[in-house]
Amino acid sequence: MKNVLIISGHPDLAQSVANQTILNVLAEQLPQAEIRKLDALYPDYQIDVAAEQAAILQADIIVWQFPFYWYAMPALMKKYLDDVFLHGFAHGSTAKIAGKKLLLSFTTGAPKMLYAKDALMQHDVEDYLAAFESTAALCGLALLPPMYLNGVSYVGRDEAAVLRQQAEAKAYAQRLVSVIQSQ
Repeated sequence: MKNVLIISGHPDLAQSVANQTILNVLAEQLPQAEIRKLDALYPDYQIDVAAEQAAILQADIIVWQFPFYWYAMPALMKKYLDDVFLHGFAHGSTAKIAGKKLLLSFTTGAPKMLYAKDALMQHDVEDYLAAFESTAALCGLALLPPMYLNGVSYVGRDEAAVLRQQAEAKAYAQRLVSVIQSQ
């Protein structure tokens, strides 16, 4: 299998149910994959650019795993992108990452039915992904079809809700593993 790099952009993974479960399944099912949890590595938002770029250079497939916050990636992941995807490394005439595959894997708090033209969000989820598509194009990355799990907002601490969300996240993660392994 190809070298897989998973970047977790959740800002507080310890408080997550879905993203944490997804990452646990990925770690179990893809033990050779490198999983970089930005919240644990950079609680002060001081990104080690050299280390992150080195990890990217080793990867054939890059997975961005994150919660969809305000129709985008969380601030820590945006900081990662701003700091790491520099001209000369990620894009430009001396870029080094063209040809790698990028897979967006994210969770939304709202259920899927709210992401529609005639619903609360007034757009399908895919409509919000233009910036990701442009980033991939600029960097010469092959953007794979996005994967996402809807309706995993804060579940409180009701045990039944937590267990239900964990089960949904595990099933989603198994589909994600299959997609990664098929590349």
